[in-house]
Amino acid sequence: MSATVPVPAAVARPGAPRISALVVARNEAARLPACLATLAAADEVVVVLDRSTDASADIARAHGALLLEGGWELEGERRNAGIAACTGDWILEVDADEHVPSGLWAEIRRVVAASPHAFHRIRIDNHVGDRLILHGWGGSFGTTLKPILFRRGAKHWRGQRVHPGLDWTGTEGERITAHGIRHELDRDISDMLRRLDKYSSAKAADMLAAGQIGSLPDNLRRCVSRIVKCYVGRKGYREGGWGLLIALCAGLFPLLSHLKARLEPERHQPTPQG
Repeated sequence: MSATVPVPAAVARPGAPRISALVVARNEAARLPACLATLAAADEVVVVLDRSTDASADIARAHGALLLEGGWELEGERRNAGIAACTGDWILEVDADEHVPSGLWAEIRRVVAASPHAFHRIRIDNHVGDRLILHGWGGSFGTTLKPILFRRGAKHWRGQRVHPGLDWTGTEGERITAHGIRHELDRDISDMLRRLDKYSSAKAADMLAAGQIGSLPDNLRRCVSRIVKCYVGRKGYREGGWGLLIALCAGLFPLLSHLKARLEPERHQPTPQG
């Protein structure tokens, strides 16, 4: 396994926009050190820990991060709490399984120094184990571009458990693609399937909370269309069997979510918040 090389700390030029790096995590002690090592170029690092019971808090403190601990049932709520805790002019929002290379930091500094826009999408390089998979991602199961660089106050997450929607204030600027974030998405196929199970259970809870689980025919059509879109439209076929596997997972995500909500509502009914 290759070691992650820490990014040298960069000091913003006088008058340059300050950048906060935000990490939202839960029990990520194994992956958090490598992530935080690549955020040393930020002017501020904020770590939000949701109901964590491992050594993540000690790791965050050791890296000089501002720590926010608590319990949030909805992903959107905990991410909004982290955004509110940031003080930078711009925020770079990453996950504990993502690494920001030094070349990307230079590009981010260049963009925010002149951007009149509210947010920018950044290229995501998804890895399964040591394998970089470029094609076929989509259907709420993976993406190659994410709007994770934004002005403070421009981004608001909606109250959902998995893949919450976004509300924006302002316009989108150029996409940052010369360098990408290294995303350690899954360790292996079994890890990918566990993620599908976890995501579909959370989505079932969101559907039940909204009282909208959809119909079986609609979700069957959605399943097929997502498989075709990922494997053909997003060129998953270029990745061989991996592209087929990703397309199948992307297609099964809405269908499994529907079936869990329809057949096992007692297992996925969200707990009332009070």
